[in-house]
Amino acid sequence: MTSRTPRPRERGIPEATVARLPLYLRALHGLSERGTPTVSSEELASVAGVNSAKLRKDLSHLGSYGTRGVGYDVEYLIYQISRELGLTQDWSVAIIGAGNLGRALADYGGFGTRGFRIAALLDADPKTVGREVAGLSVRHIDELEDVVSDEKVSIGVIATPAAAAQGVCDRCVGAGVGSILNFAPVVLNVPEHVDVRKVDLSIELQILAFHEQRKAVGRRGPGWADALEV
Repeated sequence: MTSRTPRPRERGIPEATVARLPLYLRALHGLSERGTPTVSSEELASVAGVNSAKLRKDLSHLGSYGTRGVGYDVEYLIYQISRELGLTQDWSVAIIGAGNLGRALADYGGFGTRGFRIAALLDADPKTVGREVAGLSVRHIDELEDVVSDEKVSIGVIATPAAAAQGVCDRCVGAGVGSILNFAPVVLNVPEHVDVRKVDLSIELQILAFHEQRKAVGRRGPGWADALEV
């Protein structure tokens, strides 16, 4: 039996805390790049965009409490959070769907510096297969299972049209992929042991549109809002 790194929730860390750890890590990397050796909880919370009391509670789950009057050691906290998130090892990633989004994801340089290796980019379009993107030759979707096995892919990124997403997801799961990042505008059905994170840019834009409309109502008064409902 092979061992694996315990998931944060198995170590008693709440899911809400897990969701905020990447925010703290991003803020800490920014501080590190500026040569900041230590940071107070208030300063780190401000940079990360969260409440300082919530930040202190979150970090206490890692056993990190900082030093009174000094704060947190930036480099050590980066290590602690990276270790908890499993980023002290490299994770092999396959992107399925070599359209505009898939190519942009493959070309993003930030993955490699955060512990993720883009092992393959796959597509079903014969006109796309064989093209080079970010140093990778686009492979045919028929090679998915071989890619997962040969490259030891842990995470699959689905950037296909909605109609193809579930089928691609099923094949990823069947090949042994344990986590899916889904950019397709559809809800995926997966076994309980598989983790899925969904990124729907259109939903995020709709939420922003809601807030923009409310701000416009506030500027123009209730009469304008009533007109919208007619």
